[in-house]
Amino acid sequence: MTPIQRPCCAVERPRSQHTTPRAASRLEPFPRLAAMSPPLQLLAYLAAGLAGGLLALRSGIPAAPLAGALLGAGLLSLSGRLEAASWPSGTRTALEIGIGTVIGTSLSATALGELKQLWKPAVLITVTLVVAGLLVGVCCSRLLGLDPLVALLGAAPGGISGMSLAGDELGVGAPVAVLHAVRLITVLLVLPVVLRLLLASGITPPPPG
Repeated sequence: MTPIQRPCCAVERPRSQHTTPRAASRLEPFPRLAAMSPPLQLLAYLAAGLAGGLLALRSGIPAAPLAGALLGAGLLSLSGRLEAASWPSGTRTALEIGIGTVIGTSLSATALGELKQLWKPAVLITVTLVVAGLLVGVCCSRLLGLDPLVALLGAAPGGISGMSLAGDELGVGAPVAVLHAVRLITVLLVLPVVLRLLLASGITPPPPG
């Protein structure tokens, strides 16, 4: 009778598909904080935004409060230590009303009187910027693979606050805010240098009238 031969290699047991809590914590870049109620989460995001805005104010960059708050709250959200913020209904509407009010109060009878004299260059500049923004947005979308909404809103001529809210209505508020922040900071840093060079070269603006 031939003796039964045992296999030379032990049968490998299947590995468990479950991950222990300790292993799961090693997989996350930042461990999550203890479970917090939604109001406390909103307070944490507000604190991060406030800290970022105050630090940005000390830097002297343009649109410092908005850019700093965006960076502070964004970094906290990207860290994954808190759940996504769930803001009360009406928050966005209240912000839009506030920004619209601030922009509206900048209009005055003096500005309207100047517009009567400057309406031709105002129309030319507006049409040129809108057309150029559309062309740049389409090129960025097709050549760089950027989302069309982000590209068009990011290249549109407008303030960072208004365009960010417009993008937020379509779900692309954060990237639009980043693009406009980069544009605004670059313009305000580069344009004064260019103007100094032009004035130093002897180019002076024409006298008024």
